[in-house]
Amino acid sequence: MLQTFAILLVFQSIGEALSYALSLPVPGPVIGMILLFGWLTFDDRLLPVIQGTTSELLKHLSLLFVPAGVGIMVHAHRIGGEWMPIVVALVLSTWLAIATTALVARALMGKTPPDDASPVRAQATPGEQP
Repeated sequence: MLQTFAILLVFQSIGEALSYALSLPVPGPVIGMILLFGWLTFDDRLLPVIQGTTSELLKHLSLLFVPAGVGIMVHAHRIGGEWMPIVVALVLSTWLAIATTALVARALMGKTPPDDASPVRAQATPGEQP
């Protein structure tokens, strides 16, 4: 567990350093997670190390929404004054996320699996439609 947290913190720290050094408008933890995703895409040796702990963290993901809820309550007056841009941003970002997910799913479904991973097709008996 400590090793997983250390790995996550290293990637977050690298992301923070890049965000600060390059004056990027993206938060450091987001850059760190993108870097971790890239690392796992090309070299999955870290996956068995972090998989158990990250699965447990995802089970308690709802706890991470508590600070956001507190922030909404603290700034309710400001949200009430700027509700229209917030609603527009939420609707557009939701639509873009759904469209992006659909395009990625379509692209991934178009790829054929390797020959050894392809499912075995059932043989039709004579007279049956395949």
